[in-house]
Amino acid sequence: MAAQGRGSAAVVVCVLLVCVLLSAAAVVDAAVFNVGDRGGWSFNTNSWPTGKRFKAGDVLVFKYDATAHDVVAVSAAGYKACAKPANGAKVYKSGSDRVTLARGTNYFICSIPGHCQSGMKIAVTAA
Repeated sequence: MAAQGRGSAAVVVCVLLVCVLLSAAAVVDAAVFNVGDRGGWSFNTNSWPTGKRFKAGDVLVFKYDATAHDVVAVSAAGYKACAKPANGAKVYKSGSDRVTLARGTNYFICSIPGHCQSGMKIAVTAA
């Protein structure tokens, strides 16, 4: 009877090990993208995602002058209107922000007045 219990425990440990290895493989597979390439997060960045393929779990790196810009995750409506929600918005201000993409379309704007209207916004669709 005791041997049977040890066998079951070994199976559970093996299953957990496989799960850990699979999740680690998914993280390793994530790509890192520098928003705006060498120019960083700046004006007229809105076309930067064109031609790129993104997956859920990929990481966007926003590099910018933190004294002049920020990054705000917004809804589709916020993206279209260049408007930050009154409350609850995720605002990044470090100048070197890393954002993990969720499946679907992810929207980001700079909330400094006039910047989003000058193309400082991106919509990134992750498969």
